[in-house]
Amino acid sequence: MSEARVVNSTPPPIPTSVSAEAQAILAMGNFKPPSPYPSLDDHAGWHRMVAEGDGAIMTRIGDRADSLPVETVEIDANGTRVFVITPHDVDPADRRVFLEIHGGGFTSGGGELCRIMGARTALRVGARTWAVDYRMPPDYPYPTPLDDCLRAYQALLSDRAANEIIVGGGSAGGNLAAAMLLRARDEGSPLPAAAVLQTPEVDLTESGDSFHTNLGLDNVLTQSCMPSNLLYAAGHDLTDPYLSPLFGDFTKGFPPTLLSTGTRDLFLSNAVLLHRKLRASGVAAELHVMEAAGHGGFLGAAPEDLDLDREIRSFVNAHWYHVHASTK
Repeated sequence: MSEARVVNSTPPPIPTSVSAEAQAILAMGNFKPPSPYPSLDDHAGWHRMVAEGDGAIMTRIGDRADSLPVETVEIDANGTRVFVITPHDVDPADRRVFLEIHGGGFTSGGGELCRIMGARTALRVGARTWAVDYRMPPDYPYPTPLDDCLRAYQALLSDRAANEIIVGGGSAGGNLAAAMLLRARDEGSPLPAAAVLQTPEVDLTESGDSFHTNLGLDNVLTQSCMPSNLLYAAGHDLTDPYLSPLFGDFTKGFPPTLLSTGTRDLFLSNAVLLHRKLRASGVAAELHVMEAAGHGGFLGAAPEDLDLDREIRSFVNAHWYHVHASTK
């Protein structure tokens, strides 16, 4: 349906301003060369593309997953499958929960990958994590994925106070996390203690500057995601705030938010624009931009990634502080 459109066909020099590990990641070039997407009605083609992509990720990280120091239980949360993941060093009486919504362009990252990414998040934040295995297109387009995430959040609210919960997600998961919080607020549910949105895909119209200036520079997102956006939206208006949270009204309430991105991230504009909108709406928000990083940083392999992990841990601990104080 859509051929890759590359603006920056000649990559810039690898900067010396980043760590040796980050330079090595940049030197590897594109992790997935630009290639045509299936047509929107070619469901078999989408399933093949997702299976190939998920399989490649599992080959790279799957053999290390079973060694992670966590315990995992699968539950049904109001009809949504959730992996409840608890690090071994977390006190069973600790009531803090991080609700994680995985990324993957709205089409991938489910099942076993959802469990593995949730385990990594649980260790990053040092708390019990609910990893939401929401249904996805092409079989389940909007609003089903958002419905699934909201049901999981409502199930968690039935067992936890809102201030015991932090909601987070990366990429498409950042979109769903932000959209879910807007919808939960609009429907009268209490908001969590905070939100963590890592390189969030909050504008499906791709109106931001970086969708042009970083096209060809990002070594992870090597082409426009518009076909995936259209597949997910299933004919709905892309400017609807539940599809593109950037266009939502944040003056009615939104939790304190941490956003992260990189200077080569195709979604850089998303994080920058949402940060400014949150601040203008009176929402406490902080933005962390990693030098030379593409989408998702440096794959967790560089000191810069560890530095961001520390910032996230500090942020969630600060917003969970009152939970600790009230339970002592």
